[in-house]
Amino acid sequence: MHASTSSPRPLADSADPAGAPVGGHRPACLPAWDRLQALAATPQPPLRDRLATADAARSAALRFDAAGLRLDATRQAVDLPIWQALLALAREADVAGQADALRRGEAVNATEGRAALHPALRGDDDPAAPWGAAISAAVRDERERFLAAAERVRSGAWRGHRGLPIRTVVNLGIGGSDLGPRMATTALAALATPAVAVRYVPNPDAWTLHDTLRDLNPHDTLFVVQSKSFTTPETRLMADTARRWLADAGLEPDAQGTHLVAVTARPDLARAQGFDPAHTFVFWDWVGGRYSVWSAIGFPLAVAIGAAAFRQLLAGARAMDEHFWHAPPERNLPLALALLSVWNRDFLRCPTQLVAVYAERLRHFVPYLQQLAMESNGKRVHRDGTVCAVGTEAIVWGGIGLEGQHAYFQLLHQGRHRVPVDFIGIDTEDTPLPLAERHHRLVRDNLLAQAQALALGRDEAQTRAQLRAEGLDAATAQTLAPHRTFPGNVPSNLLWLPRLDPHALGALMAAYEHKIFCEAAIWDIHAYDQWGVELGKTLLRTVARDDGAPG
Repeated sequence: MHASTSSPRPLADSADPAGAPVGGHRPACLPAWDRLQALAATPQPPLRDRLATADAARSAALRFDAAGLRLDATRQAVDLPIWQALLALAREADVAGQADALRRGEAVNATEGRAALHPALRGDDDPAAPWGAAISAAVRDERERFLAAAERVRSGAWRGHRGLPIRTVVNLGIGGSDLGPRMATTALAALATPAVAVRYVPNPDAWTLHDTLRDLNPHDTLFVVQSKSFTTPETRLMADTARRWLADAGLEPDAQGTHLVAVTARPDLARAQGFDPAHTFVFWDWVGGRYSVWSAIGFPLAVAIGAAAFRQLLAGARAMDEHFWHAPPERNLPLALALLSVWNRDFLRCPTQLVAVYAERLRHFVPYLQQLAMESNGKRVHRDGTVCAVGTEAIVWGGIGLEGQHAYFQLLHQGRHRVPVDFIGIDTEDTPLPLAERHHRLVRDNLLAQAQALALGRDEAQTRAQLRAEGLDAATAQTLAPHRTFPGNVPSNLLWLPRLDPHALGALMAAYEHKIFCEAAIWDIHAYDQWGVELGKTLLRTVARDDGAPG
């Protein structure tokens, strides 16, 4: 099948105006899928040969710009026919129509009968927003409430029961109530106010909470209890311990109101548990936990970086939304990430995906992305309930690239696994050190060197020549060559942020949100439920009853 030569349409313009149901295809039955299987079965030149040819058309097709981010996908194991077949796959799977269904607020989370309208959390300034003025107004009103409260904490105006200004905010939440805000707080630490420390307790392990609280003053500490349902047992136990800690310091329940904030989609349950409605911030059931940092779940982040920076984070995500909705498919950065991921997962048979970040402040980005990707697309059945005949989400892992180079990168270079890599780097440096720019160049050079080494490798003939150049005799060089040969041909993306600021971080986060959506649209799976998580919660209640623990 040949790729279409018709003029591309913006992604948002491809929807069925009648609102007909979208999806429901079988990816393995699409003509483009057959074409891609045939291409994958055809012997392909190694990446070293593809890169050596300096094909200008291929290079242009595999470079993307969006919302200040740059994606260089030239080290992916694709050529122009493969790329055109991938674009055809997106058309045949109606990714555009499914994207518009999400944007219109249809119940794309069909197993729970819910929309997934997280883009509305950063798009309420659009007068023609397809989700409607009522949702935009609700988003705007609640954002103003929690940002105003965050500014009160930052300025010292929010005071505890004894009149002391709040000096520490402790966030109690797990999963989406922790990973996004904590990741962004660390990434944007340069903007943090010295007046208030923000800490995160991500699980009910007693030592974790003890280690957080042992050097704090209860009289200037504010707890933020985050739970969408406000029934999560881990979060409720952490909140009970926080209240007991306050009580042990002489703050009885009726004096704890100014030391407790609730963030939830169930304000009625928060009120029933004694939280002051004035200190309760809400979001909605159409916001999935792992997509909720843009809502009041971001309250501790707003305390750390301030309201203005929080709005810049939203603006960066909004800019990526606009790109995703309107850029033509062949220039669409999130769609490109998704298509290359599908190619690596389903056609090159790579079951894992490494994400290597080359910025210490992004050290929590991989755990955040693990939940975003694997909780969304770690599914085994299509939307109609039949078992998937194709691979779905890859296992996402990784961390700080410079640390990985001295750990698991050995496996990438010479192991038996082929592991695609997303390298994430920063263009410019803003650390106030006299040699900061030299540090930054070394970090950046390491990223580039690893991407190039993984792509090119070094064959045995090159290795033997290198060993002879090092002064070894021919026999020794022959013996050592297999141990110092590198197959290469490891596909990778290079994703560059112009700087690590709120706008760029917001754009990066939204790019991966849309990538994950596009993957699900192609695989014909539900991205916005997480029944595997719910099973664990159900069994927890049974186990807790059986061992006599409070449950």
